Amino acid sequence: MKSFPLMAALALVSSPAFAADGAKADIEKVVSQFQGALKTHDGKALASLFTPECSWVEALGAESLVKVKAKKPDAGPYHTSTPAKFVDFVANSKDPLEERFHDVRIETDGTVGIVYFDFDFLLNGKIQNHGAETWQMVRTDDGWKIAAMLYSSNF
Repeated sequence: MKSFPLMAALALVSSPAFAADGAKADIEKVVSQFQGALKTHDGKALASLFTPECSWVEALGAESLVKVKAKKPDAGPYHTSTPAKFVDFVANSKDPLEERFHDVRIETDGTVGIVYFDFDFLLNGKIQNHGAETWQMVRTDDGWKIAAMLYSSNF
């Protein structure tokens, strides 16, 4: 019986690690759901992955910025958008869509988390742009949601 307090103390000390591992697996599910909704053009499923106030920022790579400035000289190195605009694009596109993720890294404390990866965005099987992408995640009553998205865009 003397070992019970020691075992209880060890369980309390190690429980945050278990919680973070479970949260990491739950975040991995969101990553998978995002990719699946994109491929199936499921706007409703895709929209459900974001918080209502999610921020969305696209930062243009140096060569992409030059291309954009050739058409719009006053263009800046980044622009903001909304998940709703992306969801609308995905839901209404008739073309095959896919976003491939490479070297996905997830960090979480069980309450907030980040996802960082390299990506290729494909339209009709052809890479349209690529770069690095990061999501800031938050655990909500309805599961993990993307609270902010920031990505570089190279085309």
